Amino acid sequence: MEITNVMEYEEIARQKLPKMVFDYYASGAEDQWTLKENRNAFSRILFRPRILIDVSKIDMSTTVLGFKISMPIMVAPTAFQKMAHPEGEYATARAASAAGTIMTLSSWATSSVEEVASTGPGIRFFQLYVYKDRNVVAQLVRRAERAGFKAIALTVDTPRLGRREADIKNRFNLPPFLTLKNFEGLDLGKMEKSDDSGLASYVAGQIDRSLSWKDVKWLQTITSLPILVKGVITAEDARLAVHNGAAGIIVSNHGARQLDYVPATIMALEEVVKAAQGRVPVFLDGGVRRGTDVFKALALGASGIFIGRPVVYSLAAEGEAGVKKVLQMLREEFELTMALSGCRSLREITRQHIVTEGDLPRPTARL
Repeated sequence: MEITNVMEYEEIARQKLPKMVFDYYASGAEDQWTLKENRNAFSRILFRPRILIDVSKIDMSTTVLGFKISMPIMVAPTAFQKMAHPEGEYATARAASAAGTIMTLSSWATSSVEEVASTGPGIRFFQLYVYKDRNVVAQLVRRAERAGFKAIALTVDTPRLGRREADIKNRFNLPPFLTLKNFEGLDLGKMEKSDDSGLASYVAGQIDRSLSWKDVKWLQTITSLPILVKGVITAEDARLAVHNGAAGIIVSNHGARQLDYVPATIMALEEVVKAAQGRVPVFLDGGVRRGTDVFKALALGASGIFIGRPVVYSLAAEGEAGVKKVLQMLREEFELTMALSGCRSLREITRQHIVTEGDLPRPTARL
């Protein structure tokens, strides 16, 4: 069967992967309202296409933190990719590099920063969880720097792990042949067996609940790499991120895996963009499955988007070729959306090209 869109990989992954693994990738927190909303919210944004514009040449290229990439579609950090496919993060790194875009490696990758760097050239960011032991953090950041990673994406929405009921039911644990490769030498590479989610127990034991803005400042003292704050969904925190020296903001609700009933990221995006006032770039993470979604995010002020689940699903289905195909399909769909909207470059995509529910005049009550 020919795959014609990104969504189709999810069903293939469901059939191929063990239930515990698929459920880990697929599920959200608690009622999974935000999980559904991350997708549904996109469908409430409509286009206002402009016609009779010469769209024979379309340029999708952009720069992120000064790095030139082929399109504003990047790879989000997702943990434990070797659960999806034996080549795991290696395959994802090669696919992102071939597509001319950025890959973000998870702290909890099943391949180390050095191993991923060894796959060849490519622009890579490193996602960071802050452990209670700050020496572990400093060591990890230095290793990422040495391995040629270009930025740190600091995850700030996980002082504790969200309640993911599928993981509790399945007693989720990392398969015995895999480890958290970045932590192997630090005796933090294994998760203990647990009565609920092995990951939840690991986070409770290792991740620092006291993380605050002063730690964002501290991080800047130990690395010269730019720091992206990942997990901002309010104007207040956007302003604080800028104030505390963030080089960029990733609007993210952790794939709807942390606090349920937060808005879809596409709904939180404009508030954050306005608060950032153009001082730092704002990116969107969560729910992107179509080129039309990418366009909508850019029209609302995002400088680019990150995809997470489509990467692990396509990786499970077809390895490196699957991830390449996902990036290619999104690229082609986005290019078509630009053409049909009358935009020849990213800077021509404006707020005027879309209409959201909030733009519509509210019916006034008659007295």
